[in-house]
Amino acid sequence: MKKLLFAIVIISAYCLLNAADASSQVVYISKYKSEADKVIYVTKYKSEASLVVYDTKYKSEAAPMSGVWYYTKYKSEADWVIYFTEYKSEADVVVYYTKYKSEAGWNN
Repeated sequence: MKKLLFAIVIISAYCLLNAADASSQVVYISKYKSEADKVIYVTKYKSEASLVVYDTKYKSEAAPMSGVWYYTKYKSEADWVIYFTEYKSEADVVVYYTKYKSEAGWNN
C-alpha cells in the first residue's frame, strides 16, 4: 500500500511540473507547416495583432502566456513549434514584435 501511495505521489508531482512548464513560451521555428502547433503571421501594425511579442535572449524570462518568447534551437525543448506564413488568412495567431518587454501580451 505504501508503494502504491508513493508511486501516485511521484506521478502526480511529475504531471504537475510538466503542466506548469507547458504554457511557457519557449518556441522552435519549423520549416514545415505540418509539424507546427501554431501558424504565425507577423504584422507591421500593433492594432492588427492578437499577440504582441517581445523576443528575449534569456530562457528564464519566457513566462506563461506573456508574449515573451525565447527561441530554442532544439524542437524537444520547445513548448510551441511555430511556422511563419506569408498569408494572414492561414494564421492561427497574428503577431506584432515590440522592442519593449512591458508591451508584450495578448490583445483583447
